[in-house]
Amino acid sequence: METIGNSTTVKRWGSFLLLYLGYMVLFADRTVMNISLAYIGKDFHVGAAALGATASAFFLGYTLMQIPGGYLTDKFGSKLMVVISLFAWSLMTMVTGWAWSLAALIAIRFLFGIAEGPYPAAALKRISENYDKNEKLQATSALISSNYAGAAVAPLIIVPIIASSGWRNAFVWLGVGGFIILLAYYLVERPINNSQEKGQARPKIEWKKIDHRVWAFVVIGLALNIITKGLETWMPVYFLQEQGINLKNLAWLVPLPVISGGIAAFISGFVMVHLFKKHERWMISIASFLTLIFMFGLFKSTSLVGVVIFDVLIYFVKSLAFTGIFSFIAQILSEKTYGSSIGIVNFGGQLGGFVGPLLIGWIVQAAGSYSAAFFGLVISALVAVIACLFIRKA
Repeated sequence: METIGNSTTVKRWGSFLLLYLGYMVLFADRTVMNISLAYIGKDFHVGAAALGATASAFFLGYTLMQIPGGYLTDKFGSKLMVVISLFAWSLMTMVTGWAWSLAALIAIRFLFGIAEGPYPAAALKRISENYDKNEKLQATSALISSNYAGAAVAPLIIVPIIASSGWRNAFVWLGVGGFIILLAYYLVERPINNSQEKGQARPKIEWKKIDHRVWAFVVIGLALNIITKGLETWMPVYFLQEQGINLKNLAWLVPLPVISGGIAAFISGFVMVHLFKKHERWMISIASFLTLIFMFGLFKSTSLVGVVIFDVLIYFVKSLAFTGIFSFIAQILSEKTYGSSIGIVNFGGQLGGFVGPLLIGWIVQAAGSYSAAFFGLVISALVAVIACLFIRKA
């Protein structure tokens, strides 16, 4: 019996490690694309607008696939959807490196987003299936911290590849890494087929029966991700144009918020379990309120030091709130509809990621001021705080 128990534990943690690595590769790809945009522009002889369309194509496909991806996870099982998503996006990663024109690249990136779409719901549902109630919260937050780890580690590995053999080979090697993770995951998680019994009714999204808190989480996720992606996209430009710092200094400034957010995401489940047990919604509410306070501080800052400090603090508390949403969901929702609910919540978050960069760009162009754009993000933080008032007990 002890041997069986040890074997189950090893399999469970092996599954977690591979899901974590898969999530890292998922977010590493986005960082690689950002780094590669300048080289892609030279290869295809296109300007910023066309490159922006390339980046947006991925997020459009990814956002549109969140709800269907969650539904498919509930229907066919988490393990199968992890395998399908890993295979599809590893293939599309390699194909990105083989793009023969800008139009082809835009189409590939849109399909790439579709391929990645089911992974968050499938991976988080698998975690929910593998761990008990208290472990589930901490395992969920630890898994989501991989998002920040992937974004932080990718430049260290990929930049040398781009420098030595070009952006195309960087995507090919990233795809190879995805296939290696896929093979390892298949071997660890066999059998992959859905365990649902024959004749059992397939799940479907019953919109009227969705836990009312899910809709509050959608709004909070959207508002917080507008801040994240808005700052992530435009802070480097702000530092270069408004603060006049050079690229060398920018290299160490940009990762600081990501590192801060990664630490917060990793400890979010622990904080929720040990400091906010039975009061989990208060952690999300307090962290969202602090996001508002620190965002206002960034808006009012006039020095580079102040901007950097508030930027780091925003990422920390924002990540506590955002990761806390998924940890809380893991605790309160039924396993049968868990994938669909995660898909709905993540749709809100990814929609915020799509809107954030466009919103800041529009405000900066219209007002001619980053200060006005930062105030727009203050309003977004306020929306998150108001939405927290609707996270009531079931």
